Amino acid sequence: MTNSARFDRGHTDDLMSFLAASPSPYHAVANAAERLEKAGFRQVAETDEWDGRSGGKYVLRGGAIIAWYVPEDANPATPYRIVGAHTDSPNLRVKPLPDTGARGWRQIAVEIYGGTLLNTWLDRDLGLSGRVTLSDGSTRLVTVDRPLLRVPQLAVHLDRSVNVEGLKLDKQRHMTPIWGLGEVAEGDLIAFVAQEIGVLAEDIKGWDLMVHSVEAPAYLGRDRELVAGPRMDNLLSVHAGTAALTAAATAGGQLTTIPVLAAFDHEENGSQSDTGADGPLLGTVLERSVFARGGTYEDRARAFAGTICLSSDTGHAVHPNYSDRHEPGHHPMPNGGPILKVNVNQRYATDGSGRAVFAAACERAGVPWQSFVSHNAMPCGTTIGPITAARHGIQTVDIGVAILSMHSARELCGAQDPYLLANALTAFLES
Repeated sequence: MTNSARFDRGHTDDLMSFLAASPSPYHAVANAAERLEKAGFRQVAETDEWDGRSGGKYVLRGGAIIAWYVPEDANPATPYRIVGAHTDSPNLRVKPLPDTGARGWRQIAVEIYGGTLLNTWLDRDLGLSGRVTLSDGSTRLVTVDRPLLRVPQLAVHLDRSVNVEGLKLDKQRHMTPIWGLGEVAEGDLIAFVAQEIGVLAEDIKGWDLMVHSVEAPAYLGRDRELVAGPRMDNLLSVHAGTAALTAAATAGGQLTTIPVLAAFDHEENGSQSDTGADGPLLGTVLERSVFARGGTYEDRARAFAGTICLSSDTGHAVHPNYSDRHEPGHHPMPNGGPILKVNVNQRYATDGSGRAVFAAACERAGVPWQSFVSHNAMPCGTTIGPITAARHGIQTVDIGVAILSMHSARELCGAQDPYLLANALTAFLES
């Protein structure tokens, strides 16, 4: 994969399939795990004793997955090469008491998750996805991938100033989806979900449900050089990281480090959870891998000291209608290759030595790359990068793919960039 960075549309086709099949973080990690299984990786339970044998392994916890490949000649102090990403995207999530309505309409109560662009959820055909927990403690994925819900916008006739003063949305009053007509009845939604997945409603004891747009990803533009689709922030990186890890695993005995994919949940609301980057999951998995190979705390310290993480998340392509919002000297473009993200106030973890690591990986892969820095007068977003660096004391570099419409229900990227990113990540993991 790293021998040539010529555009392979098949990779982008596969990304589009991955996006469509992953309407929730739980679906995303299940689909990543399935791909890893086909590449010879095997799931290990956190409650089991681990062994130090070589090969590919992964841990699933909720909407997070940590996967790694141990070469045959790895020793306890062998350092890691980590691709970090996140599985969650801003959206609308179902409340604990979901059945609501008004004026003869049946509606579903939702909570706003992350910093979503509210207007992008209006007048879209929405499905329902996520997971439910059953009375025996097991979980089941939920996928209702057909038009089920809609958040209707107020007609222009009833809001004459909307095109002059702009759309003003109240998160509590204006974002409640409709899903039918009639009297509101407690338990309706969960009864519907139970029927969809073939269980009894009384067996469902908990749920983590959310809405998603059912419109499929698609190529866009005169020459189909762009891709429009949901959840690119940040399933684009999860997909690329999974492809890179499986490719690196085929190198086997040529590896001198241990390649890792760490895809976390809850990045969009701060990463502070047991499946978020600010939780203990990654550190625990890496430490247990060291100890399973007969290592000591000294070996763990040596391994972490030599470890590098590429935190891969989407960034901002220059917007043609709002170019004044971007730093004048840094205008990343779609299909220009992955971006190196820099912020001296540590909203991104990149420093000069990290830049050299990323540049070397791109050079080995034959991949062009771009630089991103925020306009000084605009606040800068952040990623799992600084969290990973600070929590685990490992060198971290923030990178990604430049997109438009970040945090929209439907985002836009260059058709070549997902493949270029996967090539760069593979070269990094194989280094």
